[in-house]
Amino acid sequence: MATFRFRANRWQARVRRKGTPEQTKSFLTRHDAERWARSVEVQIDKGSYVSATGAQRTTLRNLIDRYVREVLPAMKGAREDTIRLNAISRREISKLALSNLTPELLGKHRDDRLQEVCAGTVIRELAYLSSVINHARREWGIHMQNPLADVRKPASPPGRNRILTTEEQAKLLCAVKPRGRQSRWVEPIVILALETAMRRGELLALEWRDIELHHQTAQLHTSKNGEARTVPLSLRAVSTLAQLPRHISGKVFPITYHALAAAFKRAVNRSGLTDVHFHDLRHNAITSIANKLPNLIELSAVTGHKSLRMLQRYYHPSPLLLALKLG
Repeated sequence: MATFRFRANRWQARVRRKGTPEQTKSFLTRHDAERWARSVEVQIDKGSYVSATGAQRTTLRNLIDRYVREVLPAMKGAREDTIRLNAISRREISKLALSNLTPELLGKHRDDRLQEVCAGTVIRELAYLSSVINHARREWGIHMQNPLADVRKPASPPGRNRILTTEEQAKLLCAVKPRGRQSRWVEPIVILALETAMRRGELLALEWRDIELHHQTAQLHTSKNGEARTVPLSLRAVSTLAQLPRHISGKVFPITYHALAAAFKRAVNRSGLTDVHFHDLRHNAITSIANKLPNLIELSAVTGHKSLRMLQRYYHPSPLLLALKLG
């Protein structure tokens, strides 16, 4: 049976049912309190009542903080994901309770972000928020619909197809040569990226125990798709690795993700090149390797792609070379 009391200028309704947690909620008028109590009692009797208390008492910021604290540490890429989620938690929308998150408000947040960053960044941020809310619904007893299911995502930007010419590669390699206080690790990382098509994270995770110079292979214990693979090394890659000093940590490249990103950006600026990202080196490498390994199964074994569609995004053959092959 429901009970009501007037407290702090509000009417508090309390519903008790055997076998069901006690439900309470406050209203400005007794009429609203009674209407809510009747509705809750009917739903409890039907067995369809779901408490929204957790969603009402938890803000989006609280949810993100808990996700960062309890879930991310066990996930791959936790450091970068933590930075991104913490940035989202500082946004104005994160002050709202989960029960007040509506598709309309999230749509406005999307539009505001599109004025500040590119569509790809906004798509990733919305995906982060959706994952956090879904985890809370499945694991933490937060009973709510995911409002992001009704939010239109921005159009996906076209995939990058930036390929460095031979001259541009030479300029970049000249710019990454260590001079003065510049990092000595950037040049060999760039060479390995161009020779092996390994991702930045895969290169930074390499340890000397994973390298077999005699057999020209590098073992990746984990990759973006979650599977291990063995990467063949070209003679240039082997020569580059053989000249590197061994660090006490056992890592082949003892440099952090952010230090590498900053050093690479400075090198690109010194080289005079424009619109060059580190990941473009993977596009270059795959296009080059494809000319040596025309068999798609062999090529995908090197690159780590599990589908032809994804592999096609990285292979950018020259129309002139294709014309020569046609004769």
